[in-house]
Formats: sequence, C-alpha cells, structure tokens
Amino acid sequence: MLKIAVASENGMVTEHFGHCEGFMIFDTENNQIIKSETVANPGHRPGFLPNFLADCGVNVIISGGMGGGAVEIFNERNVEVVVGASGNAKTAVENYLKGELKTTGSVCHEHQHHDECGE
Repeated sequence: MLKIAVASENGMVTEHFGHCEGFMIFDTENNQIIKSETVANPGHRPGFLPNFLADCGVNVIISGGMGGGAVEIFNERNVEVVVGASGNAKTAVENYLKGELKTTGSVCHEHQHHDECGE
C-alpha cells in the first residue's frame, strides 16, 4: 500500500505546502485509490509538518511549492516529494499513480516566500 498526501484547500492542490488548509491523504493499492481522508493542517512550524506526515505513514507528498527545509526532512524520512502540481487533488494523485505527474522541483528558497510562491 502507498499512502499519498496532497497539500490542499477545498479539494485543490495548494501553492504552498506549509500554509495549506489541510492534507488529503489517499490510501492506494495496485495504482488505485482505496480510501481518502482529510487531515486539518495542525499548524505551520519549521520542521513540524514533514515529520507529522511521515509519522502518519505518508510515502509521497504532492504540493504546488515547498520550502527547501521541508524537502530535506521529507528526503531524510524517505518520503517522495512531488512539487509543481496544481488542480484537483484527487486527479493529481490519479496522475501520479499513472506515472504522469512529475515533480518540477519548484522549491521556495526563502522562508519569506511571499514573492516566489504567489502567497
């Protein structure tokens, strides 16, 4: 089983990982979604969210953009990071499962990301 989280707001992929409304978490098996749930964002604190999601058993995180520190922690926790995604969260997961969603490497290099991430 593969557990895929999407940083989302109203069912759509959000631009910035740390400031999303919540995470849609999809349990998948044999490249099919078998279950989904939404977990509220427990709060943006440096380093907290990647560990929170890894502790939830997430294998893949999909987001519009993400800071380099979060990417590093996900990498350390063996969670695949896919950034540069947009549109419907469930569709993004389906495209990932089909091998059609690839990361763009859209990493925010400054924590003050207002200018770079459209926030």
